Amino acid sequence: MPSVLPTDLWPIKPMLARRAEEPFDSKNFIYELKWDGTRCIAYIENGVIRLQNRRLIDITYRYPEFKGIPGSIRASNVILDGEIVVLQEGIPDFKRLQSREQTDDTHRIAILSRLSPALFVVFDLLFLEDGTYFDRPLEKRRKSLEGIIEKSDFIILSEGFDQGTALFKEAVRRGFEGIMAKEIHSTYQPGVRSPSWLKIKKSLDIDAIVCGWLESEKRGFSSLILGLYSGNRLIHIGQVGTGFTDEEMKVIKAQLKKLRTSTPPLDIDIPATERIRWVRPQMVVRVSAMQWTSHGRLRAPVFIGIRPDKSPEECTDQQ
Repeated sequence: MPSVLPTDLWPIKPMLARRAEEPFDSKNFIYELKWDGTRCIAYIENGVIRLQNRRLIDITYRYPEFKGIPGSIRASNVILDGEIVVLQEGIPDFKRLQSREQTDDTHRIAILSRLSPALFVVFDLLFLEDGTYFDRPLEKRRKSLEGIIEKSDFIILSEGFDQGTALFKEAVRRGFEGIMAKEIHSTYQPGVRSPSWLKIKKSLDIDAIVCGWLESEKRGFSSLILGLYSGNRLIHIGQVGTGFTDEEMKVIKAQLKKLRTSTPPLDIDIPATERIRWVRPQMVVRVSAMQWTSHGRLRAPVFIGIRPDKSPEECTDQQ
């Protein structure tokens, strides 16, 4: 059967959300659980699936268990937007997902696909047999999506709710990181961080750029120096020195050594010390913090994981 997916639709930059401080209720919005995973655009064409992450990289090989997903789609040619997660007792486990995201060895991928199988949570429809859906309102995209997704062990549809405040309370109680609020009349805007999509989280989770590290005599490093883009400037937002496992420290240190540079990559006010090692701003990590200080630093940050799926350019003070 000939291909019908236009070649210019690979790759697609996913639409992004802005942050909202508090949950709210509005008849103009639909609310969903926020799934803590890896963003993924799935291209399904005549029974074959391809997966693209938010950095526009093909990650199909990393999730062999998804080969059967086309059988759960009541359409031959479709493009879906969603999140890849690994669940632990029904809740997304970001650490377990990281073991999948950081593995390129074929044999290990096969083993992890059985020990820590992933789930594709679909929340948007970008293309169906009759053409692209970018310009259609969200409520119509979701209605079409509901008609073609058949739940299986590896794919589900992200459920929509009409009460944001109540959903946020229940999401936090169950262990989710928060909720999404999406304007029902909004179009799909590839690559745009739009006010039509809002993320509301229980804690301050930030994807930050590693700009350097402080050496330690007892372990791989004492802390990572973090930055975010503010316009065209890369600004210092603090250091993180807790939350790492020994294995994570080894992996991070090995990657950072390859990025060493003698010049600070950001506007910095850290006192000069022989312990500082600067790196090119290419590694992204997720950290959780209590709040921002009055000086624009993270208060009590804790390392959560590496984000190989996210580009440094996405790490801004507007995320």
